[in-house]
Amino acid sequence: MLELRGVSARYGSVPVLREVTFSAAPGEITCVLGRNGAGKTTLMRAIMGLVPLTAGAVVWRGQVLSDLAPHRVAGCGVGYVPQGRRLFGPLSVAENLEVGLLAGRGGRAAREAALARFPRLAERLDQRADTLSGGEQTMLAVARALCVAPDLLLLDEPTEGLQPSMIAAIRAVIVALRDEGRTVVLVEQRVDAVLAVADRAVFVEGGRVVEAANAARLRREPGLLAQRLGV
Repeated sequence: MLELRGVSARYGSVPVLREVTFSAAPGEITCVLGRNGAGKTTLMRAIMGLVPLTAGAVVWRGQVLSDLAPHRVAGCGVGYVPQGRRLFGPLSVAENLEVGLLAGRGGRAAREAALARFPRLAERLDQRADTLSGGEQTMLAVARALCVAPDLLLLDEPTEGLQPSMIAAIRAVIVALRDEGRTVVLVEQRVDAVLAVADRAVFVEGGRVVEAANAARLRREPGLLAQRLGV
């Protein structure tokens, strides 16, 4: 179980997260939803230790992640796909995957498992990351995170800007990881994607969690998404 307990964070003197509290369970996809500027990306970065907390704690399987440096967080089995992918463009596909191996605990078996999920990458191991298509770059970002051998996977808008076929391929992998028992926390703006994959949704406004809902309620009350997201 991932738990955020009263998490607050700021950039300089500007508060961004305000006493955020929620949990995400194994075998579930928890979608973090909110308008632009609500604090969703900062929340993901805070879980990874990339943004220091001013209050509260991030706890994963009883360990306080917010006490650790980011590379130690990855070593606890936490994979992260940041918004915009943040690949090492001049490096090859294989070298980007190696970064994931160095950060985590997976070893070669995790690399081979990641490539099995994305066979297209296995055909491009020597190709520079910045010459891949947008969809292939997203595949690589997810595969790099999987090289950590994560039990907790954080994904910040992984399908942003992709064509429908690529969205479907990425979404299928995310659902498969959920079905294997991993804890998945997904920032997503696409309402159709949320309704298709979410087990739970957490709505963020102004850096606060203002509401949570399970998948059944989201489908039963479609107006909730419109109310919270303005769609």
